[in-house]
Amino acid sequence: MPAGGTGPLEGVTVLDLSSVGPASRATRLLADYGARVVKIGPPPGKGSYTVPPFYAYAAQRGTSRALIDLRDPAGLEAFMALASRTDVLVESFRPGTADRLGIGYSTISSRNPGIVYCSTSGYGSSGPRSNWAGHDLDYLAVGGFLAMSEPGEEGRPPLPGATIADSAAGGMQAALAITTALFGRASNGRGLHLEVSVTDGVLWIMSLAVDEYLATGRDAAPGHDVLSGHYACYGTYRARDGRWLAVAAIEARFFANLCKALGCEQLIPRQYDDDSQVEIRTTFSASFAAKDMSQWVLELAGEDTCVAPVQSVAELAADEQFAHSGSFVEAKSDRHGSFRQVGPVLAGMPPLTEPVTVPDEESTDTEELLVGVGYERSRVEELTLRGVVA
Repeated sequence: MPAGGTGPLEGVTVLDLSSVGPASRATRLLADYGARVVKIGPPPGKGSYTVPPFYAYAAQRGTSRALIDLRDPAGLEAFMALASRTDVLVESFRPGTADRLGIGYSTISSRNPGIVYCSTSGYGSSGPRSNWAGHDLDYLAVGGFLAMSEPGEEGRPPLPGATIADSAAGGMQAALAITTALFGRASNGRGLHLEVSVTDGVLWIMSLAVDEYLATGRDAAPGHDVLSGHYACYGTYRARDGRWLAVAAIEARFFANLCKALGCEQLIPRQYDDDSQVEIRTTFSASFAAKDMSQWVLELAGEDTCVAPVQSVAELAADEQFAHSGSFVEAKSDRHGSFRQVGPVLAGMPPLTEPVTVPDEESTDTEELLVGVGYERSRVEELTLRGVVA
C-alpha cells in the first residue's frame, strides 16, 4: 500500500470502516500522527453510509478512500487482500455485525496475526446495554457527565458545546489504545483485539467525581466542590457589555491577586469559607459588571489571576495565540475551493507549513490500493463494471 505522511506513525497503515463518530475521530488522530489511513465504504447503492460534511474530520486530509461491497464474495476477498497487508483495522459496527459480514477479528487475524483490530461501540460488546443505539449525548448521560454539569432552566441538563464523548472518551481512547498496542507488537510481534466502549471513556473522564463518591459516600453533584461551582473563585461572570469571563482562581495566590485587582482585599482570607460565598460571588459580580470584557482581559488575564474571556468559535478562529501556534491551515479542494481548517495541533504531530490538498467526496483510490496488494488492473476494472468496487 502507499506510504502515509511523516510523523511518529509513518509506515503504519490503517483501514477505517467508519464514516463518523469516535472511530473516525481516532483515525483522524492517527493520520495526523503520520499513519496511512484508508477509509472503507460501500459503492453507491450498495449499503448505508453516512457522508459527513466536506469540511468535517479535517476534510479527510491525508487519507485514501476505497469503496467495496463487503456482501459480495469478490468484494469481501478484495477487502481481505487489503486487510492482510494492514497494521490496524478500526470498525464501529454494532456488536456482532463485523462477524456476520465475515470481517470479525478471528477471521482477519487468521490471515494477519499481527493486526491491531479496534472495535468501537457506545456501550461495549456485551452486557445489558451492548445493543443500545446511541450518540454522544447518550454516552455523556449514562456516564454521569450531564448530571455533573451546571443545569439550566428547571434543572435541565445542558447540551455540551462539543462532542466530548466521541472525541475524548471514544476517539482519543481508541487512538491511545491503538498506539499502545502497536508499541507492544513491536516487541512481541502479537496483534490485539481492542474493544473500545465510549461510555467507559466517559466514566474515566468522570473518575474524579466517581472516585470521591466510592471512597466517601458523598454523592457528587453540580455545586458540591471547587470544580463544580461551590466556591465563587471558580465560575463565570458577566461583564458590562454582556460578555462573559471565566474565573478559575483556585490557588490562594491567584485568588489574592484577583481580589486585589478588584479592590476587595478583605475577601482574601475567606476564599473557602462556606458562609462567605454569597458575599464573594455578589462582590465579584458587581465588580465585573463595571467594565467591558475586553477591558478586564487587558487588566487581569496576564496578571496571574486565572481569568480568561469566553470566546465564540468565530473569535477563537482569529485568536492571536492560535495564530502564533499555527493552529489553522489552508486546505484546497477542486470542488469547494480554498478554506481554513484546524491543523495537526496536538503534541508530536508534524505541522503543515504549506496549503494541503484534500480529496473530493466522490474521489476514490480503490484501483491503486488493490493493485498495490497484487490485483491486476483488468481484474479491478471487471469488479468496477460489476459494481463490486468503485
